[in-house]
Amino acid sequence: MLLLASALPAVGQVAVKTNLLYDATTTPNLGMEVGAGSRSTISLVYGLNPWTFHSDSGDRKIRHWVVMPEYRWWLCSKFDGHFFGVHAMGGQFNAANINIPFPGAFFGGENIAKGLRDYRYQGWYVGAGVTYGYQWVLSKHWNFEAEIGAGYNYVNYDKFNCSSCGRKVGEGDTNYVGLTKLGLSFIYLF
Repeated sequence: MLLLASALPAVGQVAVKTNLLYDATTTPNLGMEVGAGSRSTISLVYGLNPWTFHSDSGDRKIRHWVVMPEYRWWLCSKFDGHFFGVHAMGGQFNAANINIPFPGAFFGGENIAKGLRDYRYQGWYVGAGVTYGYQWVLSKHWNFEAEIGAGYNYVNYDKFNCSSCGRKVGEGDTNYVGLTKLGLSFIYLF
């Protein structure tokens, strides 16, 4: 974000945003997007979920951090209407005792989505994908955006017996292809 902020005087239009769907998963997030041309922008989003929720069935957690840079090409003009993008992502995770529907498929390794009810997984991931979205102008400074992205992630993990303790019972890597982005974001334009 500091790199993007240092380019502010040269690019003109700048936006700050938060993804409401990501917020709904108890993951605070912040994004910055800067104009890179008359019909292109560069976006960087960071999200962090540091929470562990205690319950009778054990600790529930989707602890993670993610950074997601993206290049966007707008059909008409930047920050208005349809756009297509190419994004990358990377981060770390520590998840257990949850049932998350992953709209995609794991291959070449363990299906982590099925194992999250009975095991804890922690590790890192890196990937890339393509995005389609639309942005509505609400006022001079406010926009609203909907976006969806699909792509690939390489996941490296350690597997543990229980959600908060337990010995390591395995390690490995797997591949994921499917939904990599989904967003409904409020945007403030400077």
